[in-house]
Amino acid sequence: MRGGLRTLLVAAALAAAGGVAVADTGLKRLTLRQDSLGWEAVGRLDLGGSGFCTGVLIETDLVLTAAHCLVDGATGARRDPRQLTFRAGLRDGEAIAVRAGARAVLHPGYDPQDRDGLRQLLADVALLELERPIPAATAAPFVTGSTVGAGGTVSLVSFATGREEALSWQRACAVLGRGQGALLFTCDANFGSSGAPVFETSSGRARIVSVVSRGSRENGEIRVFGPEIAAPLAEVRRALREGRGVWPETGFVARRLTAPTGGTLQRNHDTGARFLKP
Repeated sequence: MRGGLRTLLVAAALAAAGGVAVADTGLKRLTLRQDSLGWEAVGRLDLGGSGFCTGVLIETDLVLTAAHCLVDGATGARRDPRQLTFRAGLRDGEAIAVRAGARAVLHPGYDPQDRDGLRQLLADVALLELERPIPAATAAPFVTGSTVGAGGTVSLVSFATGREEALSWQRACAVLGRGQGALLFTCDANFGSSGAPVFETSSGRARIVSVVSRGSRENGEIRVFGPEIAAPLAEVRRALREGRGVWPETGFVARRLTAPTGGTLQRNHDTGARFLKP
């Protein structure tokens, strides 16, 4: 493991030794309609028969997720966005809204073959543009917020193996480390949680501070890494507006006029397991 991620793990060990970490809450399955109120914009992103990830609306037609979700892990090829399906607020076969993808863009710095674990982690951000918007009255998009430091508390809403039919909400999990643009959490993520939004809620309004990128579950301990979202998301938005790296190509650059707002276990040498269910 190279310097950046090793530094975060050392910081986590020191935080635990000093009693900084907070006690995590358990997962709550959002089974009933009233349970999922406010979380409708989080959905399961089905990968065309190749498993699923988690995604979240940040605009009525834009889903934020992890870049590696949109890349075939076996071939390295980008997935056809038109074969992807976003199921907002899915619970036991019923979704608030269902949309196919239309176009997608990865962070310009994302390389699935990159052997620098930290660099790949910081670029593990992507946007899926939907075929048509989901009205905000149906699923209100989330905004991003300021980051949190080690010892802070975040919240995770996600799908995963064994809980793929309904969202689960972990109200509080600890931030064990922060450094060089990355965060380390104790949130209960697993395969299928890739791309899930990590929220900061101290202001009373849930704001996205990261997305689940990768992690490990060993000896009863969960360690999850994600990028601090503001800088990489701004870069991906810019690429989408300018048409850089957007696929499929349409023959013209469609510039968005909205302003930016503030099962095989794959292992990368430095980053641990990716939470992508094949």
